Amino acid sequence: MDNELTQKNHTEYGEIITIIERARGNAFRAVNRELISMYWEIGAYVSDKIKHGRWGKSVVEGFARFVRQERPDLRGYSASNIWRMRQFYETYRNNEKLAPLVREISWTNNLVIMSRVKTDEAREFYLLLTQKNNYKKEELSRQIDSMIFERTMISEERNKLFLAQNSSLTALRDSYILEFLDIPENHKEKELRKAIVTNLRDFILEFGKDFTFVGEEYRVQVGNRDFWIDYSDS
Repeated sequence: MDNELTQKNHTEYGEIITIIERARGNAFRAVNRELISMYWEIGAYVSDKIKHGRWGKSVVEGFARFVRQERPDLRGYSASNIWRMRQFYETYRNNEKLAPLVREISWTNNLVIMSRVKTDEAREFYLLLTQKNNYKKEELSRQIDSMIFERTMISEERNKLFLAQNSSLTALRDSYILEFLDIPENHKEKELRKAIVTNLRDFILEFGKDFTFVGEEYRVQVGNRDFWIDYSDS
């Protein structure tokens, strides 16, 4: 009876934790949207001042010094970051489709995409990819380095649904960058499997975070007999 009660409590407590985590996630996203919106407004203000010849490099640097002296508690307002806010605003101000998406990812990831991705189509791809998979800077940079956008665009037509439907973020691609496995070109299946398990984290990131790892060898029971899928000692 005690074990049953403990299991029941464990399940119910877990449900409460889920509620807490969901609320925390929602709060974080709400704060992030406000932060990005603030950077957008600052960028718009600076862009307008520069456009009408009222501000230049010295004024922006003066503002950065003013913040350091008068409000040392405020961080992230260096001259270089103010210029990034201006660039951020000017990059997306005329794009009604992408402007809402930039508020769904972190400022750091926005800077990565803005500095390294050159077309609106590619920016949309990486904005959606980052939002869906909750990428950190390193994970996003790796996907850009592996040219996932270009590889998706040249793969089969079904994979191009990525940009048409936000839910199609886990479409299988025809090719994958697996250089991190460090195996010889003429390798055996067993060597590939072992290398994948050893480098499991990077391997899963290559596919996307919606995939679930079930083990190197997956047992299937048929009647009274056990079978192992894709297992070989050769």
